[in-house]
Amino acid sequence: MAHGFGERYDLPVPLGLYLAGAGAAVALSFVAIGVFVKAEASHGDYPRFNLLRWRLVGLIAGPWFSVSLRVASVALLVLVIATGLYGDRSPTLNLAPTFVWVIWWVGLAYVSALVGNLWAILNPWKAIFEGVEVVAGWLTGSRRLSLDVSYPASWGVWPGVALFIVFAWIELVFPDSARPSNIAKLALAYSAITWTGMLVFGKDRWLRSGEAFSLVFGLLSRFSPTEVRMTDPKVCKKCPADCLDAEGRCVNCYHCFHEASSPQRELNLRPYGVGLLSSRPVTPSMMVLVVALLATVSFDGVLATSTWASIQNSLFNAFPSFDGHRLTVVDTAGLVGFGAIILAVFGAFSWLMSLAGGKEHTTGVIARYFVLSLLPIALGYHLAHFLTFLLIQGQPIIPLASDPFGRGWDIFGTTDFKTNISIVGARFAWFLAVIAIVIGHVIAVYLAHVVALRAFSERKHALRSQYPMLALMVGYTVLSLWILAQPIVAE
Repeated sequence: MAHGFGERYDLPVPLGLYLAGAGAAVALSFVAIGVFVKAEASHGDYPRFNLLRWRLVGLIAGPWFSVSLRVASVALLVLVIATGLYGDRSPTLNLAPTFVWVIWWVGLAYVSALVGNLWAILNPWKAIFEGVEVVAGWLTGSRRLSLDVSYPASWGVWPGVALFIVFAWIELVFPDSARPSNIAKLALAYSAITWTGMLVFGKDRWLRSGEAFSLVFGLLSRFSPTEVRMTDPKVCKKCPADCLDAEGRCVNCYHCFHEASSPQRELNLRPYGVGLLSSRPVTPSMMVLVVALLATVSFDGVLATSTWASIQNSLFNAFPSFDGHRLTVVDTAGLVGFGAIILAVFGAFSWLMSLAGGKEHTTGVIARYFVLSLLPIALGYHLAHFLTFLLIQGQPIIPLASDPFGRGWDIFGTTDFKTNISIVGARFAWFLAVIAIVIGHVIAVYLAHVVALRAFSERKHALRSQYPMLALMVGYTVLSLWILAQPIVAE
């Protein structure tokens, strides 16, 4: 049974040939890129088209449209909490589980990567906090609500990393993650953490460093074909260096975008993936966040395989003192171990890249230079693994919209809708998975090559540094397809 496809599909050729062919495609792309990409482009030097030139897009980017989206987002957050606390206890009859785990988490990840950072507008915690700031401004005359505690530079984005890891554990390991009341309580707890961070350190500072979903969706949107950009460097004087281009203009800084006047703003269409190119290494905490994202997506695929079921059975006896919770303990160990393995493997290959590049950079610097080039791999696997899940498991949102609390309502006349499990065939899903994974890896090869040309002073060192990276990407291509091809034992 092809993993995630829900039905038996016999491949037209042996799986080994598929794996070898996909690996060969990635390897050949490395050769082609090495031959034809001769010089690196400067940071921000890529084709762009300003969509704000079109009047309709300008209206959509205006304040009234974004305010409408924010109001809707806040209403949905309130609805999720209300249905979780007061609705039917069954996950299938309550709006909260389907909306949070399918529509929001899986669906918005697709939108972020394939369209743009919609979360920067939709974020309900940001919208509510800004609403409170407006009210506070009426009462006190100050539109900024913050205790102005200095955010420690050494923290980086570690608070966001920690919150994302907790979220990943809840999603993949916590046995009651689909219980509506738990979802509501977790939403309330996260609300308290987020608003406290905004109040103590400032809204924008916490969104950049501690709000896990702004960080994750922001990372995914760096792959997308859209960006917001300032045309006047004066607007960006207070922006951090990692969001500035070579001319000092900030890119994807939504605070500046909303504060600037229309002539100072651009909403650009750009090639996919170029937002992941950087002229400087990311911080260690950001590197760990990318690795955690990779580990989460990959481990989610492994969890449902017979291979992991065998590992679970063999490890049960190792935790006799956790009787009744052994499955949770084993899966927790698996999630942590999977992340540690990916981090260790990436570190080892970064060391090899440092050696091959003439030790011009240390292993840590190499890892922080190249980690963003791994994101297309995560995106390709995410598309391959979750598309069928989204299209099938997302359909119940149609009847749930009419009866969100599970009380027999029929607000929109959709409660009789039946899920169509044949909407995506196994053959189509498998071929799409192969294409998505291979394309993701090919884009990753290209990005890594361009980053190497920027990072190393000599072209020969840049090219040699890519041999270990190629081996890593070919291996991960094969592993991703192998995971997808494993029999499902649970979903």
